[in-house]
Amino acid sequence: MSGILGIYYLDARPVEPESIRQMVDILAHRGPDGADVWYGGSVGLGHRMLWTTPESLLEKLPLVDRTGNLVITADARIDNRDELISALSLTDHPAEKITDSQLILAAYEKWGERCPEKLIGDFAFAIWDERQQKLFCARDHMGVKPFYYYCSNRVFVFASEIKALFSIKEVPRQLNELQVAYYIEGLLEDQETTFYQEIFRLPAAHYLTIRSTQKMQMQSYWALDPKRELRLNSDQEYTEAFREVFTEAVRCRLRSAFPIGSTLSGGLDSSSIACTARQLLAKSGNQQLHTFSAIFPTLPESDRRWIDERPYMDAVKTLGGFQAHDVRADLLTPLIDLLWREEEPILAPNLYIHQGMYECAHQNNVRVFLDGVDGDSTVCHGWLYLTELFYTGRWLTLMQEITATGRRFRVSRRQLFWANCVSPVLIEPARQLGQGLLKYGRKTNVNSQLINPAFAQRIKLAEHTQKLLSHQPALTLTSKQQHWQSLTTGQYPYILEMTDKTTAKYSLEGRYPFFDRRLMEFCLSLPSNQKFSNGFSRAILRNAMTDILPPKIQQRVSKGNLSFNFQRRFLEDWRETVEHVINQPQSIEPYVNLPFLRAAYDHYSQFPQSKEDSLHILSGVTLALWLSQSNFTAR
Repeated sequence: MSGILGIYYLDARPVEPESIRQMVDILAHRGPDGADVWYGGSVGLGHRMLWTTPESLLEKLPLVDRTGNLVITADARIDNRDELISALSLTDHPAEKITDSQLILAAYEKWGERCPEKLIGDFAFAIWDERQQKLFCARDHMGVKPFYYYCSNRVFVFASEIKALFSIKEVPRQLNELQVAYYIEGLLEDQETTFYQEIFRLPAAHYLTIRSTQKMQMQSYWALDPKRELRLNSDQEYTEAFREVFTEAVRCRLRSAFPIGSTLSGGLDSSSIACTARQLLAKSGNQQLHTFSAIFPTLPESDRRWIDERPYMDAVKTLGGFQAHDVRADLLTPLIDLLWREEEPILAPNLYIHQGMYECAHQNNVRVFLDGVDGDSTVCHGWLYLTELFYTGRWLTLMQEITATGRRFRVSRRQLFWANCVSPVLIEPARQLGQGLLKYGRKTNVNSQLINPAFAQRIKLAEHTQKLLSHQPALTLTSKQQHWQSLTTGQYPYILEMTDKTTAKYSLEGRYPFFDRRLMEFCLSLPSNQKFSNGFSRAILRNAMTDILPPKIQQRVSKGNLSFNFQRRFLEDWRETVEHVINQPQSIEPYVNLPFLRAAYDHYSQFPQSKEDSLHILSGVTLALWLSQSNFTAR
């Protein structure tokens, strides 16, 4: 996690060094280990350095190549280093002396604009190509590394965070009301726009090129293929193949010059990462893995029984090889206004828990932080396998799976059959048809009661929403279709950008093994019976973790519910702020349905266990605080 930025004056004005340096200073929190700038003519690039990998200790950015024709600034960790070193004929150099930015530059020299598709890892970078008078920018396949930009006829400006863009006077600071509506509606599918007009994010798995002589061009370089199918000869072969890919996804993320940390919630995902990392680190013999777990010992038993995962955490810790840290999340204050000063409002009720773990990691000199998000989607629960068995007539296998599932979850076979066979194949299509007939000839309605109806109508939100969601099918009847949809949602770039801003505060680099490109492609290509088998969801992961995970976790079907602590503490810690917004809502009055917000507050005050009410209040209050402190310019 470092910081990158740059300016390209398309009208050929020379870059003022002070402008670049000012942007670098604004991003100081992203890189405490050094800062530098490069400028030449109408182009300037800047960088803030956070050392994480051994190679990064040697890195000097921005980097000019040996010919002087290429200059790069990058926030990058490249994981397929050995493969690239061989393909780029760099084997005459010691691998440990080759930095990731040098690999990216060499890849660009060899493959040009195709280079991002050759890179495995997390990255955002910009290359100035002097010969072609072109700026080339790219972002990794999931958007782990952020990239924001502003482009006009006169200037192109980019940075790791929006706040740095505003140091350039030409960048407008105007509210994007459509994004406000998307926020209130909880829509995350627009992966380009921001809360500021004319400021955009480069979407994940995209690159852009810009020259002074032509318009900016943007293109996708990678996408998951929903048609790819992996066919092996046995369950054992699938298990071994998964274990190999998953182990590599963890191994390549252990490359660090500093202590390594990981979340440990006691769930299947974080435990699989921690236990695999533990084994790999034990083989290398150089360090133990720091684990960070949120605990809630002071919650009432009625809540604690849903949120307390300590028995599962302890089962992992007893394996040894860990430096375990428990974070008293029950004593932390839920956050409202931590991160979005001069950035964007976010809706993340449990972010304060991760912040507590990040702070603890920072205190222990950890710089690399492994996280289990989002194993559920990458591996896939696979429940639609039961639906597939039903509508393809494989009755015997269906009844065997329903029987095994009923025993596993203590649910009747009748309930399982209705929920997974009758409802999705017969009831849901009829419901969709009925809704379609009712809406025929009318505009699509908005979903959230929180939004001001007049505001929604004024900006034509229904039409925008319909267009934004037009690619989504009305019905999902196969496990693979559901799997693909879950991995391509805008939710994950949103989560990753939010997390990036949090880790930046604590000089951490978040790393996400389940978002490894190779692992995602592998899991999506699996047959449905590898995702759900013998009553177990995420079957392939469970099978692969035999003799790695404690059986207690390998066979676990429950999941902790972190919302209980937030719901109990939210009003306790923020009642004064919430009531101030409720009583003086001028900043959100044009956008929010105030009677609905006040009713939600009244109900929540009496019944704090209401999750839906708490989220509505958090959304409205967060928006109000952000709007009140943002200095927008007049149109």
